[in-house]
Amino acid sequence: MNFDYNKYPYPSTRRVVFGKKGMVATSSPYATSAGAKILLEGGNAIDAALAASMTLPVVEPTGNGLGSDMFALIYFEGKLYGMNASGRSPKNISIDALKKKGYEKMPSCGVNVINTPGLIGGSMKLHEDFSTVSLDKIFESAISYAEEGFAVTPQIAKLWQESADKYKNLNRQEFNEFFKTFTIDGRAPRAGEVFSCKNLAETLREIRDTKGKSFYEGSLAEKISNEVKRLGGFLSADDLKNFTPKYVEPISTNYRGLDIWEIPPNGHGISVLMALNILNKMELKDRRDPATMHKIVEAIKLSLTDAKTFVADPDSMEIKIKELLSEEYAENRRAEIKDYAIIPNSYAIKSSDTVYFATADRYGNMVSMIQSNYAGFGSGIVVPKTGIALNNRVENFYFEEGLANSLEGGKLPYHTIIPGFMTKNGNAFGAFGIMGAFMQPQAHVQVLMNMLDFNLNPQAALDAPRIMWTGDKNIELECDFDDDIIDGLKKRGHHVRVIDDFKNMGRGQIILKKDDVYIGGTEKRTDSNIFAF
Repeated sequence: MNFDYNKYPYPSTRRVVFGKKGMVATSSPYATSAGAKILLEGGNAIDAALAASMTLPVVEPTGNGLGSDMFALIYFEGKLYGMNASGRSPKNISIDALKKKGYEKMPSCGVNVINTPGLIGGSMKLHEDFSTVSLDKIFESAISYAEEGFAVTPQIAKLWQESADKYKNLNRQEFNEFFKTFTIDGRAPRAGEVFSCKNLAETLREIRDTKGKSFYEGSLAEKISNEVKRLGGFLSADDLKNFTPKYVEPISTNYRGLDIWEIPPNGHGISVLMALNILNKMELKDRRDPATMHKIVEAIKLSLTDAKTFVADPDSMEIKIKELLSEEYAENRRAEIKDYAIIPNSYAIKSSDTVYFATADRYGNMVSMIQSNYAGFGSGIVVPKTGIALNNRVENFYFEEGLANSLEGGKLPYHTIIPGFMTKNGNAFGAFGIMGAFMQPQAHVQVLMNMLDFNLNPQAALDAPRIMWTGDKNIELECDFDDDIIDGLKKRGHHVRVIDDFKNMGRGQIILKKDDVYIGGTEKRTDSNIFAF
């Protein structure tokens, strides 16, 4: 038998999952199991999330690594907390410095696009403030999978090979360690093939034993900074030493009676709230109505255009959060939506791959958490003998002076990873998130509307076909949309491309809370599952 593990010619149905004492929903069955093990042994939702967080760089390195950034929304004992564990650009980087290296635009991979990684620092801070179990327990599954190996899941095998092909075609020596660490004889592991990384296991032990300090000012920090220096990059030992995770006040808007929460800038979760505010007073019929889908696309266009213009390091933002979430902004943008597709301009002011997961426990605590190297394996730079793959988040800065998000040293970038949360009357209602770079806010809007406007259960809300705006009047539609939708959008002036590869359309998880019961939905577009008990 020679199966194609990524081919499913017949439609199948996932069902929502119910649980009373706890729930874990991730993009990997291994990470879900890691979180489940913690809950079954008495840990809380934060413990379970951290176990999943440490496991995902091992079993899904195509979307995150130990060199990732991380954001989280934590509902703990009746209060919602926001964690921003995104790192700043290296202090010595600048547009001029890149130009001197021969760049005419922002590079997308390699040693010059590495931001200070925040995942480890943020995770250790969450453990210090919220955990009930030891780091030995948190790291147990991750170390086991790294040391003893795991059978690679189908979609991850496909994405892994795409990264290997990418770096092979670029044919640059700086990617040599990637091939030594993450390939088998120069190729990615195949679906069902067992892969292990003992160096990664040792690194995880060192992070565990030093409570993350080694990563920022110990032997791991030295290995990271020495390798970047050897390759001629910017990230330094001082950049690592100066990293500090930060608690932030989540931002929200009320939509259909629920408060929808996102992390504030430098993340672009604000664009979700902006789009919902624009849509809030519009007539929206069935999602099978082309006019409804047209309005959704146009609202997303406007909010994303403005987010890309104005969202940056909060210290550099000319227009403030309050203005972007104001009713005046929503009214003005709403008025620009016509019956025909437009190419949006930025609002006139007066003054790729990721992993998402959610957890819940018997005490009512819930976590919405996301971490990412940005594009696949990130920069493609892997620190020798550590298994640490470093991000390429510098690519999110602009290669042009004078803009809110222009590249400067020591600056937080416009960030694509966004966890979401819902409350009602101050009580937890649900954790949700959909990974996928600039698709993330677009998917947040669509999935939320599927539940709140079109009354689809969490699983159906994730299963429903999605639209992605890709610029100008261009949109991509998943092929399981009805022809009436496709034709109706074309008639309204959209440039439609129908796709049958859903990898760029996001991969999400949802856990809702109704009375004393959790209700979970998991993504049909990935190798995911849900644990409940």
